[in-house]
Amino acid sequence: MSLVVVGSMAFDAIETPFGKSDKIVGGAATYIAWCATNFTPVKQISIVGGDFPAEELSALKARGVDLEGVQIKKEEKSFFWSGRYHMDMNSRDTLITELNVLANFEPKVPESYQDCEFLMLGNLVPSVQRSVIEQLRQRPKLIVMDTMNFWMDTMPEELEKTIAMVDVLMVNDSEARQLSGQYSLVKAAATILRMGPKFLVIKKGEHGALLFHDNKVFFAPALPLEEVFDPTGAGDTFAGGFIGHLAKTKDISFENMKTAIIIGSALASFCVEKFGTAKLREISANDITERIEEFVQLVHFDINLK
Repeated sequence: MSLVVVGSMAFDAIETPFGKSDKIVGGAATYIAWCATNFTPVKQISIVGGDFPAEELSALKARGVDLEGVQIKKEEKSFFWSGRYHMDMNSRDTLITELNVLANFEPKVPESYQDCEFLMLGNLVPSVQRSVIEQLRQRPKLIVMDTMNFWMDTMPEELEKTIAMVDVLMVNDSEARQLSGQYSLVKAAATILRMGPKFLVIKKGEHGALLFHDNKVFFAPALPLEEVFDPTGAGDTFAGGFIGHLAKTKDISFENMKTAIIIGSALASFCVEKFGTAKLREISANDITERIEEFVQLVHFDINLK
């Protein structure tokens, strides 16, 4: 089962109330690939500059990431983002955004990627996401798309055009409200599902995630953590666990998506424990299984109303 991941591979510099990082490797596709490869090989589509570390590309290859679709512009710089998180770790200020190679990114789908059955579109310009779908000669079994409020503000029509082409849309709660014009997340979901997707995932950070499909709703909590060092990439990590599980099991039913949500949440809970992708490089299959068991225990209860 071929999983293709599209998104940014970049540098981040992050400041939180609990620490500060120098320039470290980040980007949506990087986080997604580190997580999804726990379950299945990945074919990556992205762009980097000549400054992107060769050892990072080697580490991804060793994880089972095919980099044929990654363009390397040796004379240019990789995308760079710097931000500072507030004490609640949910809100942040962007300090620096340098698009660099991402400014003129035109993804090219290699011939060897045409067997794509699962497509994960990390947050990017909606027209760039759409161009990948249009380059595939056969529609994948499942197309998952992540997006953000910036595109809702700057190019809503382009965004809606792309949303209409996907099966699963991922947004956070404030983005769901903005996209739909509804405050109630149930009403927001109904409005967004009418735009085209069959499934909607609403990420609520430390408060878990919601999955909507037709008139069905599933809620997964987030694991209460003693320490959260860096929430950057948590949403992409969640997406990587979610799509990785679906690609591995080849099952896109609502019931299996519920499991995928729990797995995504478990991986996101690892991501926030260290800066960047550091924690994702350390965890084993046993660590993931144990963390998923913690989620099961968190929500499992027996009740007797007699």
